[in-house]
Amino acid sequence: MQRLVRSSKRGSRRGKLFMMKLLLVCGLTVIVASGAFLYYLYQSDLPLAYSDRNSQLFSRDGEAIAVFASTDRSRSGVTLNHISPYLIQATLSVEDRQFYDHFGFDPKGMARAILVNLREMNNVQGASTLTQQLARNLYLSHERTWSRKIKEAMYTAQLEMKLDKDQILQMYLNEIYYGHGAYGIEAAAQMYFGKSAEQLSLAESAMLAGVPKGPTYYSPFNQMKNAKDRQRLVLNAMVETGNITEQQAEQAHDEILHFKSQKLRTTGDKAPYFRDYVRNVIINELGFDESLLEHGGLKIYTTLDMEAQEAAELAVASELKESPELEAALISIDPRSGHIKALVGGVNYVRSQYNHVFATTRQPGSTFKPIMYLSALSSRKMTSASKFASQPTLFHYDNNRKTYSPKNFGDKYLGEIDMRQAIAASDNIYAVNTILTVGADQVIELGRRMGITSPLNAVPSLALGTSPISPFEMAAAFGVISNQGKQVKPVAVLKITDDEGRVLYEAPSSAPEQVVEPAAAYVLTHLLESVFEAGGTGSRVSADIKRPVAGKTGTTSSDAWLVGFTPELSTAVWVGYDKGKTLGTTESRKAAPIFAKYTEKALEKVPPKIFPIPDGVVSVYLDPATGKLATEDCPNKKMEVFIEGTEPTEACNEHGQTEPEPVPVEDKPESRSWWSDLKRWWMD
Repeated sequence: MQRLVRSSKRGSRRGKLFMMKLLLVCGLTVIVASGAFLYYLYQSDLPLAYSDRNSQLFSRDGEAIAVFASTDRSRSGVTLNHISPYLIQATLSVEDRQFYDHFGFDPKGMARAILVNLREMNNVQGASTLTQQLARNLYLSHERTWSRKIKEAMYTAQLEMKLDKDQILQMYLNEIYYGHGAYGIEAAAQMYFGKSAEQLSLAESAMLAGVPKGPTYYSPFNQMKNAKDRQRLVLNAMVETGNITEQQAEQAHDEILHFKSQKLRTTGDKAPYFRDYVRNVIINELGFDESLLEHGGLKIYTTLDMEAQEAAELAVASELKESPELEAALISIDPRSGHIKALVGGVNYVRSQYNHVFATTRQPGSTFKPIMYLSALSSRKMTSASKFASQPTLFHYDNNRKTYSPKNFGDKYLGEIDMRQAIAASDNIYAVNTILTVGADQVIELGRRMGITSPLNAVPSLALGTSPISPFEMAAAFGVISNQGKQVKPVAVLKITDDEGRVLYEAPSSAPEQVVEPAAAYVLTHLLESVFEAGGTGSRVSADIKRPVAGKTGTTSSDAWLVGFTPELSTAVWVGYDKGKTLGTTESRKAAPIFAKYTEKALEKVPPKIFPIPDGVVSVYLDPATGKLATEDCPNKKMEVFIEGTEPTEACNEHGQTEPEPVPVEDKPESRSWWSDLKRWWMD
């Protein structure tokens, strides 16, 4: 029987035809899908750039003063025609030579990177074009994942479809990070060379074009050798692309570059130390997520007064311009509301981001004494007329088991003095006598109620400010004295809204807490005014202050302070070195001028006000020699203020008449000086 055999050739042809049809259908599907996807990308809007989603910080007047980002950003945009052609050529030569020819991707470089990553089973190599780098910087985090790569490709395609090459290049040069907080070529040119991007030379351009590859590793401020090696590579790339000759490259490499002095470099953000403080408050105290703060488009409304802030920065800069290593801090608070008006955490934020306002390692010295004297007054254990002998003294304490022998500055002793004289001259012997009379524990307890949280040691030397306290705490504590004994906790953030204006946080209104009686606070204020009068440790700046002011200076071997107040502001100024360097005589006198310049400038639009006199305060004439009530026969007399009921009642009997000198009803307890008389006339 004959068998039928099916032709294998015919079946093979049918199989090939089927595969061709299938491939054609698949190909058409891919083309249609790709076209549809590209059309979708073209029609879709690009997401908000990270920089556009950064939360903003506003002053009390609504002025935008800073942004929050994962890195401190100093940014300034410029157009291509205001950027040096050398910088543009250098960047393209070293980063993306085919920039004007490709469609956003470098296929050869991408293929090479994929093979390496597959071999290593990890995402270890890239071949990003400028457009890809721009997409990554604008819209994505810098983690190395496949999903991020896919998004990067999508955003790269969208950028190429929606923008021309010059626009992309301009955006790139205004976005790329050049290290030390500088984003964009204009910020970088200003920071490194103190000139605009338009003025950059070939050598400077080649130096800066090499930095973005590794902003820390190739920074000339950090690693000059690495930066010069990278500059050589950029110049060689420019020779290879025909932008410059080999001779130009050699000359540029050998050129000595003049970088901007480190002490003159500044960040573009206003009030950067205040911004950092607010960041800490929002995240650690108010509980906001850091990513929401950085990229949630929040609006943070604060208490910062930009006029006061500028006055503070100017005062610090003007006094320390000749002392490059000297640091300073200034914190100013409205004692009535607790609003932080100005905050300067250091001389130069680019040089050091450490906020000295919150440094808890610096001894306040004699600026701590007013807290102790306030404890003495409010406890009725001492009055303005209390006297001690200012002389070398060996003090015994801890049940006579320990001794302490303080000295006055310059070994100057004044004999028998009262509290006003002790405060004005900053007498240490009087201060230690006071703390032993009042008790260190009672002083510490009052300090806690006034806002001091730093550890305080209950020893006699506490009277001289040997326990470290931050300037922030000192300003808050002196605010209690200014505010008639009422404490209002310092506040920086008033309100936070989201990107649609919904209120996420609003500062609660806190009632002032009366931590010491108003009369005691006023008596101390009146005594502290003498610091700025003849014979006081702050008298050298009294001519610069045209309004009633009270305060206290303080000096240690490494710290200089002035903490003082008006009815509107309580301000702490600290000056010192970070590295434990001893202060010289000139440096130790810098705090007072900073305080004076700041106070006058910050309040130049505010009429002078006297400190209000509360109920419970009386004024009497005293005989300075005896501390008793002065009579008409006393050759010298001075007016002094007391908490009612603590004033002397015994009249002086050493000069004849024993009837005390009456105090005229219209008299106010003002210090006796021409300035006091002028103040009284002005306010009348």
